[in-house]
Amino acid sequence: MLDKHGYPLQPCTPARARKLLTKGRAVVHRHTPFVIRLKDRSIDTSEVDGVEVGVDPGSQHTGIAMFTAQAGERRARFAIRLDHRGATIRKVLQQRAAYRRRRRTQNLRYRKPRFFNRTRPSGWLPPSLLHRVATTVSWIDRIARWAPVQAVHVERVAFDTHALAAGKPLEGVEYQLGTLHGTEVREYLLAKWRRACAYCGASGVPLNIDHIHPRSRGGSDRLSNLTLACVSCNQDKGNQPVEDFLACKPELLAKILAQAKAPLRDAAAVQSTRWALWRALDDRFPAHVASGGRTKWNRTRNHLPKTHTLDALAVGKLDTITETVSIVLVAGCAGRGTRARTRPDKYGFPRLRMPRRKLYFGFQTGDFARAIVPTGKKQGTHIGRVAARTNGYFNVMTVHGTVQGVHHRHFRLLQRADGYAYTKQKEGRASSSA
Repeated sequence: MLDKHGYPLQPCTPARARKLLTKGRAVVHRHTPFVIRLKDRSIDTSEVDGVEVGVDPGSQHTGIAMFTAQAGERRARFAIRLDHRGATIRKVLQQRAAYRRRRRTQNLRYRKPRFFNRTRPSGWLPPSLLHRVATTVSWIDRIARWAPVQAVHVERVAFDTHALAAGKPLEGVEYQLGTLHGTEVREYLLAKWRRACAYCGASGVPLNIDHIHPRSRGGSDRLSNLTLACVSCNQDKGNQPVEDFLACKPELLAKILAQAKAPLRDAAAVQSTRWALWRALDDRFPAHVASGGRTKWNRTRNHLPKTHTLDALAVGKLDTITETVSIVLVAGCAGRGTRARTRPDKYGFPRLRMPRRKLYFGFQTGDFARAIVPTGKKQGTHIGRVAARTNGYFNVMTVHGTVQGVHHRHFRLLQRADGYAYTKQKEGRASSSA
């Protein structure tokens, strides 16, 4: 909620917002996230207690929760799950490097290759990692424009990938006093194997750490040789090699072996960006850092399921969580298009030319709009991102799928494109990604 001059006020409930809009005391300032602006009140005559923000950083998803905090009690007011596109950025950069490398080796007129004698500034991050920091900071800045943010709580990375990959033993003073103190290997395995038995898929039951290749047969204690197994599967497997235990299930065997050797890319991405994220937030707000172990303890004793947004709500020092949101806004980083005016073939040569204009009939690709079709096969109301076309028949991407070929006269603009695709989901739906 904003005052009549655009300064942030204390957030209100959806019911109160509807009353203010119905009585004409407020107008819609932004559609998604929904922000209203009062017409008859200023911040000088209002009581503003302030809100705080919790951040649960991840490689693929980041949870952000806005809440009010008083005497150790937290009440959630807004939650957003930010879906990153770091993997897409990495893929595009690799493709561009491959195009350039090929051109240099061919008999073509092209610039000479650059050498590796160039220096990078201190704290440099590759674009795929810098994207995760920039989008998270950008969203917290946005929230601060719409709500009076007083402090930010950030969770530290849970896993030291260097110590994990080193293959240290599961017990011992040297490992217990390392950076994984309080989380240890079990927490990493629970996250990697999605808190379920690798052999039967059972969840919500006691899980043991199992050696895929038994130690009695020369197996190591490295993470690539560890998995989770329920009590019955662990006893049935015993000291059998996994190839013998799953001889009749070749597909499951291949899946387990592939997942066991999966790289620590997601954990490494969070590890690499944790300090950059903290510094960026600390320059803007009072930023408090908390461990992942404390987040889990807070979430467990408040009987909350594991999601990114609920982890963000449980970050830091607190006593109780008395209220959570029911709907989570999911903001997927969709980008703002590309400056390239051509589409290349598989060799990197131009295949077709793209139009130089973006606006068609008042819309551009990425705009958030509502299409009300009165008759025909596409009859109904469709809300989502628009894919603008020169012929005037647009596609609209909704939560139920893509509706193609809707005439532009049926559309009403709700919000201009800002580089994100918005959807909603119920809180408590756990995410399987890091």
